[in-house]
Amino acid sequence: MTPTVLATADKPRLRALLEHFAIIQDPREPWRVAHPLPEVLLLVVCGTIADCDDYEGIAEWGAAHLRFLRRFLPYHHGVPGARWLTILMNRINPTLFSAAFTAWVRETWPERLDLVAIDGKTSRRSHDRGNDKGPLHLVSAFATTSRLVLGQEAVTDKTNEITAIPLLLERLAARDGLKGALISIDAIATNPAIATAIRDAGADYLLAVKANQPTLRSEIETFFADASPASLDSVTDVDKGHGRIEQRTVTVTHEADWLNGDRRFPGALRLPNVAAIVKVASRTELKNHGRFETRYYISSAALTAPRAAQAIRSHWAIENSLHWVLDVTFGDDQSRLRTGHGAQNMAVARHFAINLVRSVHDKRSIKLRRKCAGWNPDYLATILGHLPR
Repeated sequence: MTPTVLATADKPRLRALLEHFAIIQDPREPWRVAHPLPEVLLLVVCGTIADCDDYEGIAEWGAAHLRFLRRFLPYHHGVPGARWLTILMNRINPTLFSAAFTAWVRETWPERLDLVAIDGKTSRRSHDRGNDKGPLHLVSAFATTSRLVLGQEAVTDKTNEITAIPLLLERLAARDGLKGALISIDAIATNPAIATAIRDAGADYLLAVKANQPTLRSEIETFFADASPASLDSVTDVDKGHGRIEQRTVTVTHEADWLNGDRRFPGALRLPNVAAIVKVASRTELKNHGRFETRYYISSAALTAPRAAQAIRSHWAIENSLHWVLDVTFGDDQSRLRTGHGAQNMAVARHFAINLVRSVHDKRSIKLRRKCAGWNPDYLATILGHLPR
C-alpha cells in the first residue's frame, strides 16, 4: 500500500522542520559540539515516529539507521549514545523547543482554525521523589477538526493550569493565529482574565461552569428553570455504542445580558461579551443502571444549539484523539524521564511525531504507522514529507 500525504503549506514539512530546529539556541559551547542540535532533534523526532518511546531506544534506532538520517543532515560523528542523548535533551530549553513547535505547526498547516480545545495531561511516572519533584503536567491546545496539536505549556501540577493557559494563548495568538476560532476549556479557566485573553486574540470562548463556580452555576440553573420556552433553542441526539445508550439535549439561550448588568452583586464573576448560555442534559443507559448529568457552559459566541453541541462534543476529542493516543500508542504514562528538561522535551517531540504521523493518509492505524516507519525507511521519509529514494 502506497501512502499519500495530506496537502499542507507550499514548503515541505521536513524543510520547515529543520529550519525551525536550526534557530533553537544550543546550550553547549560551540567548540564542544560533536552532534549539532538540529541533528539531535531530527534523530529524536524520527526515532519517536519509528516506535521508540525513550532515549535509549531512539539512540539504538539512530545507530541502526544512520544512512537514512544522512539523507537529510551530515551526522559526521554519527548519533549520540543513549547517555549523551539524555544529557543533551535534558539541557535544551523547553520554552524554545515549544515555541519552535508552535511556529512549525503554523507554517506547515496554515489553515484557519475552527474549534480549539485546551486541556491538561499528567505524565504519571515522570515524578522525581528523590528531589521532591512532581510529575510533568502539560497543558496542550488541540485543533479538534484537523486533529493537530497546536502547542503546549508545562506546569508543576494541575492547580497551576490557570497560569499556564494565558502563556499558551499568547504564543498561539501571535500573528492572528487564533483569530475566528472557538476555544473550549474546562471549568478551571472560567475566569475573566482567561476569557479576556481569548477575546483579545480575536477568538471566542466556550467555558464550562462547574462546582468551582457554585454561585454562578446556581444562578444559571435558576435561569433555565424559569426561562420561557420561546427564548430557548434545543437539539437532541442519541449515541449508541460500547454497551450504552446516551441521549443528550443541548439547550441554548442568548438572553445573557443579566450576566453583564449593573445589578450583579459586588465580587460576582463577570466574563466579557457573554453571548450565549448552554445547558447540556444527558441520560445514559448502561446495562445495570442509568446515569443523569447536567452541565452548563458560557460562550462569547452567539451559538445555535447544533453548533454548541458540536463544539462541546469536539472538546472531548482532546481526550480521545490526543491524550489517549499519547498514553496507549506512545507510552507517555509509562515514561520514566525525570531529570532536567528531558520529560518536557520528549513530550514536545511526541507532539511533533503525532502531527507528522497523522498527516499520512492511508488505512493504517497510528500504532501500525509507527511500526511501519520503524521497519521501512521509505515509509518514514513519506511521513516526514520527503520523497522516498
